[in-house]
Amino acid sequence: MNTINMQDIRHLNLFNQITKIHTRFYAQYNGAIIFCIPQEFVMKAVGREGENIKRLREILGKKIRIIQMPRGLQDARGFIQTIIKPVIFKDLEIRANEIVITAGNMQNKAALIGRNKVRLVELQKIVKDFFGKDLKIL
Repeated sequence: MNTINMQDIRHLNLFNQITKIHTRFYAQYNGAIIFCIPQEFVMKAVGREGENIKRLREILGKKIRIIQMPRGLQDARGFIQTIIKPVIFKDLEIRANEIVITAGNMQNKAALIGRNKVRLVELQKIVKDFFGKDLKIL
């Protein structure tokens, strides 16, 4: 992550206290807080019957998602698809300095962009932080 503010630090510390897993990979998308951790710790972070997620949701008052951290550009498609779920896209192309998502129909494109481009800006920040590339939606 490139920039982090005090609110992000509070969320990361709370996640660490509840799950006993340290991470510094954190994002917000579509009103949800997303924590990215290595694959081997995902089940431990979720907790028995989702108790850790429920506890975080109660404290923070937001939807919580715990997802697997991408290992590189080869995981970009699955990582982005996991973040924007349930919206789906038609194709993802990785170019030299950008990632291009082909949305398919207009409803999916509108859902990816969001009102006043809010979701587009959030997704662009996530892609820039994790992959170091710009994001474009067609």
